Amino acid sequence: MPKQSAALTRTFAALADPTRRRIVERLSRAPASVSELAKPLAMSLPAVVQHLHVLEESGLIRSEKTGRVRTCHIERKAIAGAQTWLGKQYAMWNARFDRLDALLENKGEPK
Repeated sequence: MPKQSAALTRTFAALADPTRRRIVERLSRAPASVSELAKPLAMSLPAVVQHLHVLEESGLIRSEKTGRVRTCHIERKAIAGAQTWLGKQYAMWNARFDRLDALLENKGEPK
């Protein structure tokens, strides 16, 4: 479990930045070169490369170099891990709110 927890921490830390979330959104549609990813961003290419490095270190993306072009791809497994965790949290909080609603409807009296 600690290994999974560390991976989840890296995933959410990487996704905490809006630029990295934007890159992940773009890659969710199709692989893209570093220059394609950098084009719509208002920052230098080295800054984009730093963001990509964080995403790669977190396991959210992978890249491959063919000739002079580095192409980035989304890693669905890392996204799925975050989605699973969020789904469990969502279910837990919904159940708690449902119990609270039931308690409030009964004005605190046990059934």
